[in-house]
Amino acid sequence: MVEVSFDGLVGLTHFYGGLSYGNRASSTSKSTVSSPKQGALQGLKKAKALSDLGIPQGILPIHARPELSALRNLGFTGSDSQVIEKAFKEDPTLLSICFSSSFMWTANAATVAPSQDTLDGKVHLTSANLRAKPHRSIEHLFTYKSLNCVFPDREVFTVHPALELGEAFSDEGAANHTRFENPKTGEGLHFFVYGRKALDEEAIRPIKYPARQTLEASQAIARVNNLRPDLCYFVQQNPEVIDAGVFHNDVISVGCKNVFLYHEKSFVNTEAVIETINKKLGHNLIPIKVTSEQVSVEQAVKTYLFNSQLVSINDSEMALVAPENCKLCDSTRDFIDSMIKDPTNPVSKVLYFDLLQSMKNGGGPACLRLRVQLTKDQLLKVNQGCLLSSSKYDELTAWVSKHYRDELTLNDLRDPSLLLESRKALDELSNILNVQNLYSTN
Repeated sequence: MVEVSFDGLVGLTHFYGGLSYGNRASSTSKSTVSSPKQGALQGLKKAKALSDLGIPQGILPIHARPELSALRNLGFTGSDSQVIEKAFKEDPTLLSICFSSSFMWTANAATVAPSQDTLDGKVHLTSANLRAKPHRSIEHLFTYKSLNCVFPDREVFTVHPALELGEAFSDEGAANHTRFENPKTGEGLHFFVYGRKALDEEAIRPIKYPARQTLEASQAIARVNNLRPDLCYFVQQNPEVIDAGVFHNDVISVGCKNVFLYHEKSFVNTEAVIETINKKLGHNLIPIKVTSEQVSVEQAVKTYLFNSQLVSINDSEMALVAPENCKLCDSTRDFIDSMIKDPTNPVSKVLYFDLLQSMKNGGGPACLRLRVQLTKDQLLKVNQGCLLSSSKYDELTAWVSKHYRDELTLNDLRDPSLLLESRKALDELSNILNVQNLYSTN
């Protein structure tokens, strides 16, 4: 199999609304000036660099914003421009929710099960409901429609709608899921991390910040994706790190194949978790532990060390794709330098990227991609218009330069011309990505 990273584009209405309580970067950046154009170009540059390394890259279509149907559902009436103005005057937060560009973090779009791990031999993708936050809960219907456009062959792919039954089944997608692989057998291990047991009021949970992923949701996703039960392992995230700002597991650990980079405080009983993963992988796990003495949880959250990507360069080497924030912090830079010099693990190089626009809203390199493991034949069944090539990169960067604003603030959202600009841009994007029917009902 090959692993394809489907990256999210920073949206035309990317701004800093501070909508994500528990995400410290989001809260800190609230009301500062964003640059949608700079953000989109930064993300595309990262995707192109990895593509040039031979790592297949795809692009998931951006969502139509503002999501006016949500505002109309909340009782705002009139023309589109009147709905926007009324919402701005009555409650700017509601307007912020419906303009949010948080869909760009495609690690939250879905959870993926490759065909070799499923009972029916198909690739399964289940859209995340993202019920924990209002600005994200409006994403899943479009995500479901989008994934069906990107993975259209029903003989190969099964795309599932998001889980229902309310907050007890709160699902944040692949940000709380990792697929490990036994290097000798190729067999997968699906590692699901949850923050709380929703249906057990006595179970431990964080005190300060909400735990977004529930055990019940993770178990349901494994069933919906038709995963072999023996390939699934469910683990609770340490409530203390959630209260320290680790709102998703991909802010405190990252894995690839049989390599696992993790903080010693990641889970409830971290040592036992590592031992179990190692056993389930036939004692082939390569653990890379980060101690609190090396990098504190606070520094990990601030720099997004663990929201880096681990990618395979070849059969024996990996690279860490890290945000520049890690380079600017002494502790994380020193740890990375020591890691890539250590011959006991395959991580031999680090690639730093400026992703400041995404980072300020709470998302690093790993947030911007959804990992999909495919056979070469299955890759041919993907909508080829959504796969990144040099020519596609040129098209997309030209499209961003043409349509995106250099700066955006909350006050700019009430500008009726922003809505018209966005719709015109989406018309062009649908042709670039060959998803002409995707925006037809918006």
